[in-house]
Amino acid sequence: MAGASATTPFVVGVAGWKNSGKTTLVERLVTELARRGYRVSTVKHSHHDISGEAEGTDSARHRRAGAHEVALVSPRRWAVLRGASDLAWQDEAEPPLAAIVARLEPPDIVIVEGMKRAPIPKIEVRRSGQGPGVPLADGDPQVFAVAADCAVAGGNVPAFSLDDVAGLAAALLAKAGLPGRRGNS
Repeated sequence: MAGASATTPFVVGVAGWKNSGKTTLVERLVTELARRGYRVSTVKHSHHDISGEAEGTDSARHRRAGAHEVALVSPRRWAVLRGASDLAWQDEAEPPLAAIVARLEPPDIVIVEGMKRAPIPKIEVRRSGQGPGVPLADGDPQVFAVAADCAVAGGNVPAFSLDDVAGLAAALLAKAGLPGRRGNS
């Protein structure tokens, strides 16, 4: 599921611990990739039960940033948001990520917020004021970049400023094997 092809989107995670800035980075990446001509959808995973989408929620922020579709996934239910108010919940156990991606209208890129243990390429988000947790890049070979607002020790993967969205988008597109810009956009 990692590489992009004509029929299979590139699936990439934005992962980190609580309050690391995942949603903000997803918003900014969606906007940047859409500006470059890519069709981007997102998957928002929550460990809590989700009852809907309201203004200001992470999924609403994804949509406002330009995501074509947003899949909301929790342990007991999930839905794909296609239109302004299209929300048809599936009251069933959380399906595998590949099954969720297969339900999306074919995008070029799917950005997954959360699911930090999923076996997909990831950008790790770190913030100096985030919740507790060890750096993911240290133990996850799928992490190909770190986005941080502080110095990043180690260096087994490239580190970017959280504000370097263009650089992060370029790293994501390189990992996907996609050109820096799609079509004439």
